[in-house]
Amino acid sequence: MTAGYDPAAFVPFAVTVDLAVFTVRGGRLHVLLIRRGQQPYEGAWALPGGFVTPRESAETAARRELAEETGLPENVVAALHLEQLRTYSEPDRDPRMRVVSVAFTALVADLPEPAAQGGGDAAHARWVPVGEIGPHPASGREDADLASLAFDHAVILADARERVGSKLEYTCLATAFCPPEFTLGELQSVYETVWDTALDRPNFRRKVLATPGFVEAVPGAARLTGGRGKPAALYRPGPATALHPPLLRPSEGRTR
Repeated sequence: MTAGYDPAAFVPFAVTVDLAVFTVRGGRLHVLLIRRGQQPYEGAWALPGGFVTPRESAETAARRELAEETGLPENVVAALHLEQLRTYSEPDRDPRMRVVSVAFTALVADLPEPAAQGGGDAAHARWVPVGEIGPHPASGREDADLASLAFDHAVILADARERVGSKLEYTCLATAFCPPEFTLGELQSVYETVWDTALDRPNFRRKVLATPGFVEAVPGAARLTGGRGKPAALYRPGPATALHPPLLRPSEGRTR
């Protein structure tokens, strides 16, 4: 023990992790939620997460909790790019005791459905359209319990969604949610889904093609898109990871 230091002089508190994991499904932004199987907030929907054990880092705990509570394969969870969002430390955020949470977020593609039965505090896990969550959902929701999330998870979810929307402005993250070869229309759909904003097609195409390393044309490849006219050209992700200049959200975008 360090001389002169008394650990008992400080009130102990717990550390947890919470995860806001997003994906695009059927043209809608979804987040992974679990239905709590234990008190507090038994039966309520919440973000996946749990307590950090004494010998774990926050990121290790986040991946363990995600695997335990959703049943997602360990190799899938291990490969996820988790980004630390922020720390939530309001004294009364958890009714059990003083709990500080380190929140993570990720925007991922093509994850399988979570297991029907979660683990730990989770009784069930599923992908939920973000627009169905909250007291004033953007569309009719399937579950009335989605009017509010447990703990302060509604705040974490809102912060995470804003972070992900910002990441699309200055990184190439959007290409991860397209097929290996995609049309510019499919790429535009990702932006419109995450930003919940309709974008001008010619302007979007011009900006994407003018950004060095964002996308690369697939020589001779095209795909029928279901509309009239010639097939759309196919692209694949380019070597860039950051967008210069950034692809900024419209200041007064058209709501979809």
